Amino acid sequence: MFRDIPYDTKIQQAINAISSNGAFLTVGHNGTKNTMTIGWASIGFFWGKPIMTVAVRDSRYTYELIEKAADFTVSIPFEALQEALHFCGTKSGRDRDKFTECGLTAQPGRRVNSPVIAECDLHYECQIVFKTKMNPDLLAESCQKWYPKKDYHTFYFGEIVACYERE
Repeated sequence: MFRDIPYDTKIQQAINAISSNGAFLTVGHNGTKNTMTIGWASIGFFWGKPIMTVAVRDSRYTYELIEKAADFTVSIPFEALQEALHFCGTKSGRDRDKFTECGLTAQPGRRVNSPVIAECDLHYECQIVFKTKMNPDLLAESCQKWYPKKDYHTFYFGEIVACYERE
């Protein structure tokens, strides 16, 4: 069903999909799970490790979970799931079970505690190695437009410990 691939095999396709349609950032902690839609991420190499960086605003329910968790996953659909991406990006997991309402399957991660979204085409499992809150005083003027409510992000750097795609 899924086959392991090197983390850098589909970077361009992954970033294109995330930036144009979004992806699911999923976190599980102590039996609670949530997924949200992300449209920003980066994949690179830091500290001798393959790293995926994601950004989460502290107003999000996912923030409450990821702050307690040791890991996260990013599941990327290449063509389908637009309605689910929209729903998961506009509704809070505090109030509802997004998995049930969107018909998404939370499949256990292979190497992390957080689940992946089984219906997606590409999965990254990431172990959190660093996090940092934005300092708005250091934010370039050209980027301020993204924060009219002053709801800044925390960035989570996750070592990519597994990457696999649908066969």
